[in-house]
Amino acid sequence: RDAMAPAAASATATTMAGGRTLLGRTGVTALRWSRASKGLHLVSRRPSTQSFSALATSCCPGAASTTAATKASAEGGGFDLHSSQLSTAAAASPGASPSELRERVRDFVTSRIIPLEATVLAKSYDGPDRWSVPPEMDALKAEAKAQGLWNLFLPEVSGLTNREYAPLAEEMGRSLLAPEVFNCNAPDTGNMEVLHMFGTAAQKEQWLTPLLEGRIRSAFAMTEPDVASSDATNMQATVVEDGDDLVLNGRKWWTSNAAHPRCELFIFMGQVPDESLPRHARHSIVLVPKSAPGLNVVRRLRALGFDDAPHGHCEVEFDNVRVPKSNIVLGKGRGFEIAQARLGPGRIHHCMRLIGMAERSLELACARATSRVAFGKPLAEQGVVQQQIAVSRTEIDQARLLTLHTASAIDEVGAKRARKEIAMIKAVAPKMAQAVVDRCQQIHGGMGLCTDTPMAHFFMWARALRLADGPDEVHLASIAKAELKEQAAKTLK
Repeated sequence: RDAMAPAAASATATTMAGGRTLLGRTGVTALRWSRASKGLHLVSRRPSTQSFSALATSCCPGAASTTAATKASAEGGGFDLHSSQLSTAAAASPGASPSELRERVRDFVTSRIIPLEATVLAKSYDGPDRWSVPPEMDALKAEAKAQGLWNLFLPEVSGLTNREYAPLAEEMGRSLLAPEVFNCNAPDTGNMEVLHMFGTAAQKEQWLTPLLEGRIRSAFAMTEPDVASSDATNMQATVVEDGDDLVLNGRKWWTSNAAHPRCELFIFMGQVPDESLPRHARHSIVLVPKSAPGLNVVRRLRALGFDDAPHGHCEVEFDNVRVPKSNIVLGKGRGFEIAQARLGPGRIHHCMRLIGMAERSLELACARATSRVAFGKPLAEQGVVQQQIAVSRTEIDQARLLTLHTASAIDEVGAKRARKEIAMIKAVAPKMAQAVVDRCQQIHGGMGLCTDTPMAHFFMWARALRLADGPDEVHLASIAKAELKEQAAKTLK
């Protein structure tokens, strides 16, 4: 970001040879990084369809400090990514450094969220109103928003790079409740990024603004029960044009948030039945109000016994659901393009949070090992327990370093060129977290299996994300292909 102001000052629109192209996350500016000048240069710019200052100010209290110069740029039709004020103009906490934000997030999680975990999760697991929003969550969100700890995942609002956001996401991962408290929870984050990057002005006004403000929730309907969804070209759901409408049919499952009482939007991906189109240009993404006739939540699924009330992971039927053509995102056949962009930085948010889950589990295990005695001495003095603790520490730190490396790669070259690093951390982080949590459960004995600690729920998420973020096997195949290609290129040289 520091390079943006001098790059703009030079007023050059030409790029230097050997540079790298980066797409601004606002979807309005294409930049090229020059190795020679170590600066960013403007390649092209497309005016934004919405005033950035209005959006940021309404959805993030800290954005109210936007300077007059930045406001003028926003009101002129787009936020100037070359401005050195990008890091602070719409920041959640003006002037706060990434390290300061991390300390504030950690303090909020430790002092405000974790003390309420038992109360809130008890309602989710067993309460009579478990499919309603606990009032404690609304109170915590109001506090977080008032403190400017809101929408930190979105660079254009927080001013954070992926590398800077990674430690914050780790802190959020320490509690099952925290991501939602800071409005940084999946699948809403990915859906907000889709609308932010590709939505029309009307789509943003209807859906993005209330999502950023935390007034509604959303779901992403992609995975299907009747095909191998690891290959998205297998998709059977359809999007058919009929006059001025689109007609949607299909069955989806593991659609998170579908049961949430405030879920108002489903982002539906289906194939366009036109074999003349290229294989990866046969899918469209459509915005579907939850109230649309024919949209039916069939059942709530359980992952290893957890149904994550009040959010839910549901099987959903789309039975001749009819919406206006204006509900399509970006255009016909652009579904794969949008899905890949949605999974850009969002690809590693889960990895960041998994590290937080593993870290907290290890903290709990160390406390347990120190306080419990077996066979005449504390567990902490037992060789096998020491080994479990040592291996867990090394695995967490290894995964953290790979996550930070991947986040930096996305910042520097973009998600597309960092896809090998992304695949690596998505194969590593869930398996690491699953193994660490498993050892920590073992140290806890029977207590590790129940909901008296968050570890049973952590284990479920770690195991589920070995599928939900793409199966391990697909990531490993992707890594191998990239490595073989790189090695072949070295041989040719």
